[in-house]
Amino acid sequence: MTSKTLFTPMQLGGLTLRNRIALPPLTRCRSEQPGNIPGEMMVEYYRQRASAGFMITEGTQIEPRGQGYAWTPGIHSAEQISGWRNVTEAVHQQGGVLFCQLWHVGRVSHTALQPGNQPPVAPSAVAAEGVRVFIETGPGAGILTAPSEPRELSTAEVKEIVELYRKAAENAKEAGFDGVELHSANGYLINQFISEHSNFRTDEYGGSLENRLRFLREIIAAVSSVFGSQRVGVRFAPLFSSTDEERVYLGLVESDPHTTYITAAKMLNEMAIGYLSIAEADWDNSPDLPESFRIALREAFTGPIMYSGRYTREKAERVLENGWGDLFGFGRTFIANPDLPARFLHDYPLNSVDASSLYGGTRKGYTDYPFYK
Repeated sequence: MTSKTLFTPMQLGGLTLRNRIALPPLTRCRSEQPGNIPGEMMVEYYRQRASAGFMITEGTQIEPRGQGYAWTPGIHSAEQISGWRNVTEAVHQQGGVLFCQLWHVGRVSHTALQPGNQPPVAPSAVAAEGVRVFIETGPGAGILTAPSEPRELSTAEVKEIVELYRKAAENAKEAGFDGVELHSANGYLINQFISEHSNFRTDEYGGSLENRLRFLREIIAAVSSVFGSQRVGVRFAPLFSSTDEERVYLGLVESDPHTTYITAAKMLNEMAIGYLSIAEADWDNSPDLPESFRIALREAFTGPIMYSGRYTREKAERVLENGWGDLFGFGRTFIANPDLPARFLHDYPLNSVDASSLYGGTRKGYTDYPFYK
């Protein structure tokens, strides 16, 4: 048992986090068009929430092929880097800490989103099922649709994508970010390499679990050469069950998720990364992570562990008290309550979230949620 609270400061990669309340990565589809550029609306959104102890941006594509949803921001063009610099400066002026989540969706995309309307890329030529991507049908308008059939990456192309991650980390550093998180969850590209359901390769990146983890290992080494491993985080979604709900986000349930992700966590521990982020199942009535997994994860990974996924203050305090986690992401709660740490500290009532404005649109449901008066 620990006497720490959500307001006990902590260290992460040489940074002092003033509390343990985090803004987790939340796709909002509000970048400026054309060019998927962070604009003034995004600057204001992150500035408003900078009282968080720790913030991670929404998934940010490392290259044009990495996009699976219309209007998500990138970190591969000069204009995007400049836009993000405005965001990091605003957050730092408020004393906040901000990491950029580096994202490549792999097969969870559509030809309409791909350069030259080409097929998406993936470890193997197997289409993603039970998930929808979002494509633009006109200015400010779009539809959810099934992903397109992907094509398999050659071994040389896999190594090129590792280098694209390194370049994205360099761009993130130029934009003023404090570090980067690798999106290795929710069935996107890194997760596709790890999963037995989407990786049927016969080269060094397929077959055994060690081989399926190789892509992630090489990316961690690449981005660590830019920021240092202590400023690198990795996000997993170790699902133990699934849902029939049609969802924008999906996860892949391995035949033995415990072994898959504890093995991965041991690798991350050896590579001395800054933190491990666990995205829990978040659909209605989704089961809690097995306690045995939380305990094993704490034994396998000695750095800070962040949890998110339908967390309440009470649930976060319970996990912290048991010593299983150190940092907690509050997604929809933070969307609706830009001053969330103050509300928790003073037991102020919480605003409820407007589900209709989560993805895309205007300032409504984005930067207009009231602070507590």
